[in-house]
Amino acid sequence: QLQLVESGGGLGQPGGSLRLSCAASGFPLDYYAIGWFRQAPGKEREGVSCISSSGRSTNYADSVKGRFTISRDNAKNTVYLQMNSLKPEDTAVYYCAASRAILCTVVAAPYAYWGQGTQVTVSS
Repeated sequence: QLQLVESGGGLGQPGGSLRLSCAASGFPLDYYAIGWFRQAPGKEREGVSCISSSGRSTNYADSVKGRFTISRDNAKNTVYLQMNSLKPEDTAVYYCAASRAILCTVVAAPYAYWGQGTQVTVSS
């Protein structure tokens, strides 16, 4: 069974950068579209970004467009989320998730596999 583990979270400065990783085990990641989601305290889960199984198609939430970049290295079974120009409102637990769909969406419903999450805190 596919398992996902996020890493790279921590404390980031406003205007700074962090890179999150989503490492997969148990099955080749190139069969899956991958999404990144986040949930802040007291708020609903929000889709942040996604990448198709081939890596040729990506989507971003308006709140992160131009600041975040998703990428994947199927040889390493890993997907990355590069977060630049961080804002305090980016503070949340970030989750990666996998879907067998060919294309991707920032809606949570198609994603069957989820990681445990990594905390990102943006504060000076």
